[in-house]
Amino acid sequence: MTAVPVMHERMRAGDFLALPERDDARRLELVDGEVVVSEPTMLHNVVQVAFLLALGAWIEAGEERGRVCVPLDVGLDDRNVFVPDVSWYSSTAAPDVNAPRPYPVPDLAIEIRSPSTWVYDIGAKRAGYERRGLPELWLVDTSAEQVLVFRRSTAGRQRFDVALELDSGEALRSPLLPGFALALDKVFRAA
Repeated sequence: MTAVPVMHERMRAGDFLALPERDDARRLELVDGEVVVSEPTMLHNVVQVAFLLALGAWIEAGEERGRVCVPLDVGLDDRNVFVPDVSWYSSTAAPDVNAPRPYPVPDLAIEIRSPSTWVYDIGAKRAGYERRGLPELWLVDTSAEQVLVFRRSTAGRQRFDVALELDSGEALRSPLLPGFALALDKVFRAA
């Protein structure tokens, strides 16, 4: 995925959300007031679909397991509208399907590495998610075949206080998703 800042002026979330809809594959995000354009690659999409299918299968296997979504505008504040590659909302936090954008911060956000967006994912976006109370963040590093997990051990924590580095041979699990397990070698092998 190629990401290119397209505006040097600072923009507010309201102005960003009022931009005309795109009819191409590029995605727009507002990161610290700067519009960032990214173009998904095949690798990015294959990994994104692997996570989407795994979470979808887990949701279908039980009741009240929430909703998984792919790129949605998630409003953090007046300078940040992020578009996680995959979002999961618990059944009690999922917005109505007819709710207008921006959507609330999900319970789980997944960001997949691409060379030009990784600096945003591990920097400003990680900090923004943490500041806004995101319970769990998965940063999928396709180059290192690793998933970096950041979570809060309890709901009241101010910061992510659990950090894990899971390699290709390990399984990804989360206390947010009882019974969910994803073999990472399966994800990276598909890519």
